[in-house]
Amino acid sequence: MAGAGGARPLDGLRVVELTSQRCTLAGKLLADMGADVIVVEPPGGSPMRGHEPFAGDQPDPEGALWWWHYNTSKRSVVVDLDSAAGAADFRRLVSTADAVIEAEPLGRLDALGLDWGQLGGATADAGGRNRRLIWVSITHNGRDRPDPPATDLTVLAEGGPVWSCGYDDHTIPPVRGGGNQGLHMASQYAVVTLMAALMWREHSGRGQLIEVSMLAAANATCEFATYFWLNQQIDVQRQTGRHALPQISEPTQVQCADGRWLNTGVPPRRGPEFAALATWVTELGLMEECPYAELLRLGESYEQIDILHLDADPLGAEVFGAGRDTVNFLAERLGAHELFVGLQSIGLACGIVYSPEEMLADEHFVTRGFPVEIDHDGTAVTYPGAPYKFSATPWRATRAPRLGEHQELLAE
Repeated sequence: MAGAGGARPLDGLRVVELTSQRCTLAGKLLADMGADVIVVEPPGGSPMRGHEPFAGDQPDPEGALWWWHYNTSKRSVVVDLDSAAGAADFRRLVSTADAVIEAEPLGRLDALGLDWGQLGGATADAGGRNRRLIWVSITHNGRDRPDPPATDLTVLAEGGPVWSCGYDDHTIPPVRGGGNQGLHMASQYAVVTLMAALMWREHSGRGQLIEVSMLAAANATCEFATYFWLNQQIDVQRQTGRHALPQISEPTQVQCADGRWLNTGVPPRRGPEFAALATWVTELGLMEECPYAELLRLGESYEQIDILHLDADPLGAEVFGAGRDTVNFLAERLGAHELFVGLQSIGLACGIVYSPEEMLADEHFVTRGFPVEIDHDGTAVTYPGAPYKFSATPWRATRAPRLGEHQELLAE
């Protein structure tokens, strides 16, 4: 249950988050792990409260599903940073914090006297400032370079991942990955570096400024594309459901006996994998009609097939191909879910093509406790759960705050 008790990993840590879709996931990850994340909203509320879709039929700043998802477990205060009173409130709030996360336009906070240089600082002359404060700033290029307007799409396009996403048919344009990945990459780096800064502070007693570039985060998270270009000036090629590489690899998508689709991933490469696949085919009673039985048995003798040098090993290439062909052979006879579970159970990675609703209902995710029920004042709402699990400290989440629900925090 999302509301189960017990200490969480970041209990006792206070984080002030200046609301922005660029950094909202970072605050959510910290809050669900136990940090007291106080999201600072402008008068009228965060723009995210206006993002569709809404829980009801009409636009409602308290019913925006975007806001609900990205702001679980946080507390909300409304502060007008442009007013003297609001600036004083923000300074007081930051003085109680371990960290600040913000993605404000460059120069805005400095002009208001509310930036790292005025409120934090780890130098000996930090007089009156919070010397233990960790300040995480998410911008387009870093704080010392231009910070042009950007969206999730432009970050992904400029950073490179879009070039790697799409189909074998290159007459079709690149495909933007869904789910705000460009913004998520930056938030993930923000959380990881904040954790490192907290560890450093345990020994030094001092905070520090962390600059996260959305562009650099996207560029470093685009698999091989950047490195192929930097090292060899070679473009990778988009490929359906598999790694983008300079050369086109074999397709991995198969339509199963029930009409559903499965991505078969990487077929057997090691002896034990060939043995496991052969055993399963035998258990299914299909070995006699499998045209690849002899090559499967031969594959059991391989320590590992080097798939990068198959041209130099014709027999290894034939054995490797037989593993993939056997999976395709099974797909013609089994439904997608049966093939998915069977391949996973023998240690071969694959992925069934699910809708979001089907994914949440899958027995693996249900058993793992991924779908969670979060209480909305007496109504249980299903959310995606923890992206990671700890053996000794639980994860749990509460509903997103209403606008200014915790205004009393400004009086502390």
